Amino acid sequence: MEIINLYLMADDPLARAGLAMLLEGQPDYALQQQGHSQMDWSVEFEEGDGDVLLWDLGWNPLEPLPDMRDVGLPVVALMPDQTVAAAAWGAGATVLLRRDASVEKLKAGIAAAVNRLILIDPTLATPLLPNPGADDSLLSESLTNREQQVLQLLAEGLPNKNIARQLNISEHTVKFHVNAIMTKLGAQSRTEAVVRATRAGVILL
Repeated sequence: MEIINLYLMADDPLARAGLAMLLEGQPDYALQQQGHSQMDWSVEFEEGDGDVLLWDLGWNPLEPLPDMRDVGLPVVALMPDQTVAAAAWGAGATVLLRRDASVEKLKAGIAAAVNRLILIDPTLATPLLPNPGADDSLLSESLTNREQQVLQLLAEGLPNKNIARQLNISEHTVKFHVNAIMTKLGAQSRTEAVVRATRAGVILL
């Protein structure tokens, strides 16, 4: 079986130690690095060979959450409840699990992330469902086809360089589209743009 290389990010040192102990006891995982959210993770990823970032948000996550889209790894987020699900999704996590998830669910989430799949605990999904009362026609009609493509890829957790490669455009052009999307959606950040568009049903999970 191929070893899955993991990074672990948690601001709670006890949670970090517990997860590290759990992961190090699994024969199919290799814990490459662990630390807190204030570290420069893009540098850490360049120094190691990681497959997945496991992100424990703690019991009382700080707002706003750091944007993890440019780190280049799929993100599994562990959270206390659904109140931060939309923010975690918008910050780049594509696997959302509860902090008390069983070992089996945690392993399933990591496997999904490795294969670039989306996995969301049903108890966390409500904030990500489209809002029937939202006027999503105004949102969708205000975006060009290219902007919708960029927005969809942002929601899937791709960093700018991967979006540029997939759409065969430059990173500068991607940043231009992201800024236009934020302006049109009235969002102050990429995270807020993705959350607003997801709730309105403009982009699909």
